[in-house]
Amino acid sequence: MAPPLLQLKSIALTFGGTPLLEDAELSVAAGERVCLVGRNGSGKSTLLKIAAGTVTPDKGSVFVQPGASLRYLSQEPDFGDAPTTLAYVEAGLNDDGLHRARMMLDAVGLRGDENPAALSGGEARRTALAKVLAPEPDILLLDEPTNHLDLSTIEWLERELDGLRTALVLISHDRRFLSNLSRSTVWLDRGRTKRVERGFADFESWRDEVLAEEERDLHKLGRKIVAEEHWLRYGVSGRRKRNVRRLAALQDLRQARRTHRGPEGRVTMAASEADASGALVIEARDIAKSYGDRAIVGKFSTRTLRGDRVGIVGPNGSGKTTLVSMLTGALAPDSGTVKVGATVEMATLTQHRDSLDPTTTVADALTGGSGDSVLIGGERRHVVGYLKDFLFAPEQARTPLGKLSGGERGRLMLAQVLAKPSNLLVLDEPTNDLDMETLDVLEGMLGDYAGTVLLISHDRDFLDRLVTSVIVPEGDGRWTEYAGGYTDMLAQRGEDLTRTKPARAKAEKVVTEPVPAAVRKRKLSFNEKHALETLPKTIADLEKQAQTLQQQLDDPSLFTRDRAAFDKATQALGEVQTKLAEAEERWLELEILREEIDSQ
Repeated sequence: MAPPLLQLKSIALTFGGTPLLEDAELSVAAGERVCLVGRNGSGKSTLLKIAAGTVTPDKGSVFVQPGASLRYLSQEPDFGDAPTTLAYVEAGLNDDGLHRARMMLDAVGLRGDENPAALSGGEARRTALAKVLAPEPDILLLDEPTNHLDLSTIEWLERELDGLRTALVLISHDRRFLSNLSRSTVWLDRGRTKRVERGFADFESWRDEVLAEEERDLHKLGRKIVAEEHWLRYGVSGRRKRNVRRLAALQDLRQARRTHRGPEGRVTMAASEADASGALVIEARDIAKSYGDRAIVGKFSTRTLRGDRVGIVGPNGSGKTTLVSMLTGALAPDSGTVKVGATVEMATLTQHRDSLDPTTTVADALTGGSGDSVLIGGERRHVVGYLKDFLFAPEQARTPLGKLSGGERGRLMLAQVLAKPSNLLVLDEPTNDLDMETLDVLEGMLGDYAGTVLLISHDRDFLDRLVTSVIVPEGDGRWTEYAGGYTDMLAQRGEDLTRTKPARAKAEKVVTEPVPAAVRKRKLSFNEKHALETLPKTIADLEKQAQTLQQQLDDPSLFTRDRAAFDKATQALGEVQTKLAEAEERWLELEILREEIDSQ
């Protein structure tokens, strides 16, 4: 067996309370491909930081073979004071590396002259990837490399890593990505690591076997303690006194049972389902939407029936959110018609975790700040009990949302959406920041959901397991719906999703074709930012005004009792509804613009 390039032994680390790492180990030889898996909060990222030398453990040793080069991709890259993306990627490289730096930046669609401080999430991730890939190191440590990447970029990265001879250690929530690249799996569970010389594709069945064996061992331990306690109570007195070793062994058995850390609980998800919708949920005929000269959607037609699970995929900025907004009636098309079933009750999950008010507590986010219970499936439940279903500890009920991790915010937003009675779920990137066990539960819940699902996702495995059809952009505003999952769509198209052209080509095109100034500058103007932040409150205020006026008009005696008041309320309602429609459309335009800028 080849000697390890990197070896971590007996790593222990405690931040206070329960140890995060107790006896963790990681060994990587030349050319090995190891995936590091575990639940959110289990310490995977911390173990990778220890391997990279950015965190010092309380105990244990870290060995890197002398002369071996190592590069680490963190979830939050630090660009320091680098003036451009090219300068950041070139830092510390030799002449050969400088050539690779430019090649990698071009491959990820960046020019090299971008200001790192002004990068979107997707651009920052691509820049960081270019930096760690350019030197072709002996060891690559990658923490969630697919975050903020669209499907075509994920598939490019997969091909790029597959062609390297570099040793890889991967942390990712993308099952397909791990299955395609890993050859060994290290499972970090309750502070300790277990390793199997098989890729992630075989991990879940192996994990279940390990947990079942642990349960059997714990049962045997309990039976042995009972037998020893029986001997202690009823054995011959003289023998009990003389057999000091047996008494000590019994104490050790009891201590082992007291200190045993069992597996964490599982997330429990159940959607609050409304009455069944009609057979036809959505019917769109020749719908189209353009912004300026750019066609987002052009003459697209589809019929969604009750029980369908429709996946929508495509590069960032391709118009997925616009299409869903039109299909659900939130945005009027420029032409064509959309019919949403009259009995459809919709619940929507957005991908923007930052839409949560960071000062609101977890409990208030679910109850709206009123009381301590939530209505789930027609029954009242205490908010703490409902939070336990999503793996929140009771003391977290009063935690401000700004203190939650990405995975916790994801689970909380799911809890909010699933508490609302619905027969149509509209989910925009629901798998973001969720660990694999939570993804399993979410997938099972959606599979059992009696209603209809519209799903935007970059998770290929999740799409394959769940959806009945996939809608894909073909360019120039054309969209096509394919039967089956993501893999079925690729087989029918005969090719992968086309990657967006490099930013260099886009920049050259600016000379001949007009592009909105906000996109050229890669940032929203002050007025646009202000509008994006304030429009949701304006929309909410207008909705309240419309509701108040509608309640007045619902009085059947108002017309005969006070005709002037009736006319005034009718006129006011019309004006409010017009303002509301304008505000909603403006907000959607800005959201689309922000999405396009983030994807540059």
